Amino acid sequence: MPDRLVAPHGGRLVDLQVGSGRRAELLAASANWPSWDLTARQSCDLEMLANGSFSPLTGFLGQDDYESVCLTMRLADGTLWPMPITLDVPEELACVGTTLALRDPEGVMVAALEISEAWQPDTEQEAKEVFGTTDPTHPGVAKLFAANPWYVAGRLEVTNPPAHHDYLELRRTPAELRAHFEELGWTKIVGFQTRNPMHRAHVELTLRAAREIGANLLINPSIGQTKPGDVDHHTRIRCYRAVMGGYPDGQATLSLLPLAMRMGGPREAVWHAIIRKNHGVSHFIVGRDHAGPGKDRRGEPFYGPYEAQELLAEHTAELGIEMVPFRQMVYLPDEDRYHPVDEVAAGTETLDISGTELRRRLAEGAEIPSWFSYPEVVAELRRSYPARRHQGFTVFFTGLSGSGKSTIANALVTKLAEEGSRHTTLLDGDLVRKHLSSELGFSKEHRDVNIRRIGWVASEITRHGGAVVCAPIAPYDSVRKEVRSLVAPAGGFVLVHVATPLSVCEARDRKGLYAKARAGTVKEFTGISDPYEEPTDAELRIDTTNVSAEAAAQQIVDHLREEGYLG
Repeated sequence: MPDRLVAPHGGRLVDLQVGSGRRAELLAASANWPSWDLTARQSCDLEMLANGSFSPLTGFLGQDDYESVCLTMRLADGTLWPMPITLDVPEELACVGTTLALRDPEGVMVAALEISEAWQPDTEQEAKEVFGTTDPTHPGVAKLFAANPWYVAGRLEVTNPPAHHDYLELRRTPAELRAHFEELGWTKIVGFQTRNPMHRAHVELTLRAAREIGANLLINPSIGQTKPGDVDHHTRIRCYRAVMGGYPDGQATLSLLPLAMRMGGPREAVWHAIIRKNHGVSHFIVGRDHAGPGKDRRGEPFYGPYEAQELLAEHTAELGIEMVPFRQMVYLPDEDRYHPVDEVAAGTETLDISGTELRRRLAEGAEIPSWFSYPEVVAELRRSYPARRHQGFTVFFTGLSGSGKSTIANALVTKLAEEGSRHTTLLDGDLVRKHLSSELGFSKEHRDVNIRRIGWVASEITRHGGAVVCAPIAPYDSVRKEVRSLVAPAGGFVLVHVATPLSVCEARDRKGLYAKARAGTVKEFTGISDPYEEPTDAELRIDTTNVSAEAAAQQIVDHLREEGYLG
């Protein structure tokens, strides 16, 4: 049984799943409990807690453990644990003494939390201590600052672990994976963490690591939330399956980890090592800038290139897991092989393709050489990320009423129809209000809901290769950014600010809305009694004071052609 397996911290692997009798009791009682629908990250955390991946944790952290972890990387009892695992909820659910039904997106209760602690965290202090920064360009910090204002903790009982319908044979719990290693007769196992597709260099470095210490390999990618903009997990898993053929028979196995990464650099490396030790791994590869989120808003890396290796090295003896430092592999074209960069003689020609360069080649449909990746991996990437001329895109207008958005949008749709390579959908502000959002008013909350609906529809059309033209007012910067983040992973996103001055818009007002707003008979009117937040991230800025709709539409067509979306 899972609770009899010894975990690396000296205790037992935690198993929070209740038996059938207790499950029935909890499900019957839950009809009278308040409910909380878990976010994607919370669902990942719950699954990792439930199956023992987060051993020795027995639930979401209480306040003493939380504060100790943030400050010292240890639980209140001194056990090494570097990452706060917390459950954030709205204030109305943070009630000590109540039991909270935790539910999945379909409303199925997956766990019961008997709340014994509730507190308001200082998230800015948490960001400083855990991530070493309060810069919201750090994805972990951004998530933290967007969290609900209360943390809750207490007795956690899991009734139905989060359900999955994909790759079930690759989803092994710590107990199952340890048993699998025992069946295979593996005693030394090198774990490899990744959130990106693997190419030839990754296979070479993992093989070299395994051979040097006489071990087998666990390819253990994180498939929960990673960094915004990363390759989706379905595409990555197809790529991982493809590269497994690059390993000798019996050398490596693939298992998926439903981990929601925090991109926490050094602390995350220690956290990853603990998790892999729980899964039965004896050695763990830690790379340059392991789990780093890239650069801050000043263009500087959030973490030093070897901080993660240094921090984990301090704790390997305590953890009982050996660190294998990642060495960047480069291709030597004269020898047709990969070699560690630090062992290459000065003056030797080397080749490499960065992630940025790979994305460029995919977007442009350019060649990706066989020395860099496997044909099967490239084929999978091209299926999910076709060249821009085959991708969908969204053109999203924003501007004051009367600025010319709808007129330009109609002209653009006509030009795209004339161009002939795209089926185009127009989501005009008035039409959306009539057919999709007729029940909404014009409060900020309702305007945001309306724009989110437009963004969701646009993202779905874009995802399936269509072209979308959206022409709402969209006055608020934050929700425009939400729409960008929703659409951009699916294809192209072009924000067009129709920056016609207010005085011109008012002079054009055929419906008399500005006059009514000035008189106070129309409330919450953008530009008069409600603010318009001008975008700073628009790809195009067009003032229609002296520019015709046809000329403005042509500017957008030219931009789409330059970016590769039109032939």
